[in-house]
Amino acid sequence: MEKKEGPLVGIRIIELGTLGPAPFAASVLADFGAEVVRIDRHDPADLGINVPAKFDVYNRNKRSLALNLKHPDAVDVALQMIERADILIEGFRPGVTERLGLGPEICGKRNPKLIYARM
Repeated sequence: MEKKEGPLVGIRIIELGTLGPAPFAASVLADFGAEVVRIDRHDPADLGINVPAKFDVYNRNKRSLALNLKHPDAVDVALQMIERADILIEGFRPGVTERLGLGPEICGKRNPKLIYARM
């Protein structure tokens, strides 16, 4: 991987994989040098939009990790990543991250400096 440049080098972002504005926002921040790790679903959702990951332009400049966030061990892995992040970006329906154990209160307790961006 080549060395990143830009005003956001050194900023670590966790994106919870969704559709719409969250992946777009994370890709723009990655374009400006932020380190973005996208947490994808372990089993892809059938949304009627089958775009292979290598062709999804919103995945540019990001790394990804597939986790089943309905499993407590996977949530613990995500929380460990969030502890070292500067920003978390999520675009789920209201209440989903809270049900998963990744809501703003829980994440804020693990990382008080975290910026929790909800789209």
